[in-house]
Amino acid sequence: MLTFRLYLRLSGFYLCYFATLGVLLPYWGLYLLALGFDPARIGELIAIPQATKLVAPTLWGWLADRTGRPMRVIRWACLASALTFTGVYAVGGSYWGLLLTTLLFSFFWNAALPQFEAVTLNHLGEQTHRYSRVRLWGSVGFIAAAVGVGFLVQGWGVGIVPALLLALFIALWINSLLVAEAPLTRMIQASPPLGQVLRQPAVIALFAACFLNQAAHGPYYAFLSLYLETFGYSREAIGLLWGLGVTVEVGLFVLFPRLLLRFGPRQLMLAALALATLRWLLIGHFAGSLPWLLFAQTLHAFSFGVFHAVSIHLIHQFFPGTLQGRGQALYSSLSFGAGNAVGSLAAGYLWQGLGPAAIFDMAAALGALAWLTAWRGLRP
Repeated sequence: MLTFRLYLRLSGFYLCYFATLGVLLPYWGLYLLALGFDPARIGELIAIPQATKLVAPTLWGWLADRTGRPMRVIRWACLASALTFTGVYAVGGSYWGLLLTTLLFSFFWNAALPQFEAVTLNHLGEQTHRYSRVRLWGSVGFIAAAVGVGFLVQGWGVGIVPALLLALFIALWINSLLVAEAPLTRMIQASPPLGQVLRQPAVIALFAACFLNQAAHGPYYAFLSLYLETFGYSREAIGLLWGLGVTVEVGLFVLFPRLLLRFGPRQLMLAALALATLRWLLIGHFAGSLPWLLFAQTLHAFSFGVFHAVSIHLIHQFFPGTLQGRGQALYSSLSFGAGNAVGSLAAGYLWQGLGPAAIFDMAAALGALAWLTAWRGLRP
């Protein structure tokens, strides 16, 4: 049963985790730019946390499923991510030093969220439709960080970004100590072999669509702030634009249980991918027009919010019982890991060669391919 105290603790973890992301995504690229790195190097450094998602969630997911103590795994991962992030202060502006530090802290940090998704769903039991009401606090944390840090950076400079991130890593670890393990009786269910699940055409189509959609988000996450600065937007305005996208996402999380019951996962995913494709075209060619940019940012509610909620719903269905940890880990690895890494890297090199608009044209093409994959593979 989801008590109010448990709701607060689960929500608090999402709030802290995504507040960290709300600092990393809009401002880490600006911090690296201030250190003197060019777009290609920035793309490489930003791609590293995505690349570690290829390995870390699967490894830690196996460990969590093997021990049956996912919260213990999450606590150690959160503590290790905070400790290793302190290396940022030791390496200064060294590219290789930052590369190694990013590799270490992201290996542990990326282990936490997929396992916590499984913990949340196990705590919810038969009330999995309430997941979006818990997860929306992650969006609230992202908004508060993205908007608030924008004003701090404008006044104090991007040099404060590492200190803010370290404080959030510590807060995340403290919050992980407050969440209890899910009851084992909810976790022990008959589970088919993992290979059998992975061979299902619908599962293959889901993972392919997730990879393509997150690859399309790679240019957005890695370069939106730098891109908007070329149009003369201030850093406060950039923070507010990041916050706008996630604010609308919160509203969709509140409505998602009703939308899921009315339209079903396939129709919602197709709508999300179609609107995502439109969003990248608008950002790529109309970012200089504030009304069009504001409209494009509201589409984040679909390109990420609806798509992610549907994906979590389907992963929970496709990977029952003791497969839940590995199912969430595979979702994280293939989408947020491989997808974001490929998108970020490609965007960095495309920016150098063809200019910033080209990276969002690439994103639109990937979004359209993801829609086609879901349309053909996810049958009613």
